[in-house]
Amino acid sequence: MSRPNGNADVTRSAILAFLGTSGGASRADLARGLGVSPALMTQFVKDLISDGLVRELAMSPSNGGRPARLLGLVASVGRVIGMKVAKDHVALVETELGGKVVRAESWPFNASSVTFLSPLVDLVLGFRAAGGGAPILGVGVGVPGSVDAQGTGVVDSSLLGWWQVPLGAVLSRELGVPVLVENNVNALAVAERLYGPGRDHADFLVVTIGEGVGAGFVTGGAVVRGSRGGAGEIGHIAAVMDGPRCTCGNHGCIEALIGEEALVAQARRSGVIPPDGTVADLQARADAGDALAQNIFLEAGRPLGRIVAGLVQVLDPEIVIVSGEGTKAWSHWKAGFEQSFRAALTSDRRSIPVIAESWDDESWARGAAALVASAPFYSGESSGEQGRRVRARLSSPIEQAIGS
Repeated sequence: MSRPNGNADVTRSAILAFLGTSGGASRADLARGLGVSPALMTQFVKDLISDGLVRELAMSPSNGGRPARLLGLVASVGRVIGMKVAKDHVALVETELGGKVVRAESWPFNASSVTFLSPLVDLVLGFRAAGGGAPILGVGVGVPGSVDAQGTGVVDSSLLGWWQVPLGAVLSRELGVPVLVENNVNALAVAERLYGPGRDHADFLVVTIGEGVGAGFVTGGAVVRGSRGGAGEIGHIAAVMDGPRCTCGNHGCIEALIGEEALVAQARRSGVIPPDGTVADLQARADAGDALAQNIFLEAGRPLGRIVAGLVQVLDPEIVIVSGEGTKAWSHWKAGFEQSFRAALTSDRRSIPVIAESWDDESWARGAAALVASAPFYSGESSGEQGRRVRARLSSPIEQAIGS
């Protein structure tokens, strides 16, 4: 079956997300909500019904006009597992195709271990075994680094200490299901496009702060990956000459200046927190009114604002979404960010909205799950054979307990 490409591919995924979160909608509701012509929406829905993903429900109540037929997701289409990998822990979620999180877990993990792949496999197997036995369409994995393509999943990550790690191939072989791997910020951008504020915008920018600093670019409804999957690595933009050494090996990167490790080190040096204090301790001090703690976040917001303003000038997005673990302290970052951000923009762009989203580990893992939810509707080659496997599992009866 031929499928639309470009923006329309993401829209098909957004239809599923819309139905999953709304519980039911008419074709007209979908067309209005997703900004698609009624004729194109009719064709999308026809294909989705044919694929066994969408079913017709009851007629909607009439207000005097002709009642419309409501649409809903087919409950048996399967679920998705999303995994966020950090250097010291792994977060996992199981979601419905519409994005609803069914369950979530987090476990310690040592990314620097020589045998790190084996524990990763075991964690997913254990997570799946603890579930209710629903069929699994695939596993999405988000990592802090560059990924050559979602379908092959070869990872380079200075944060994890991984170079040319064939993560996707190993996990897919060991788990027996399709596995899609992506930079975690790109995965989060996919989730924002399907389930978040990005649903209403074809062009937006996602910026994440926390352990690292990253960005995801959505243009024309599609995530921009770059030639090697490394688009959005803004944490490694040099902000100062001869600055502190970054995990990438260079000096003066924005991540080395305002990443979590840098903020904690500054707070320890200044006596704001004890020698064993953490970023949570720093935030607690700022929340309690400590001027020195508040100033650390405020000053971190200034270079971030300048970097993001540069991205806005180049990419011309409709909105900026700020996410990541650092947003827990966004009230302290905000003043410094807003001042430098707005000042560095041309007058025609100074009114661009900036939305700071509440964050937890589940958000990253949900973004990884969105890779699988969206993969069947891309005609591009990023998802490759793994995307084709997901399509096959959606279009036929599934017996896909992991390991089968």
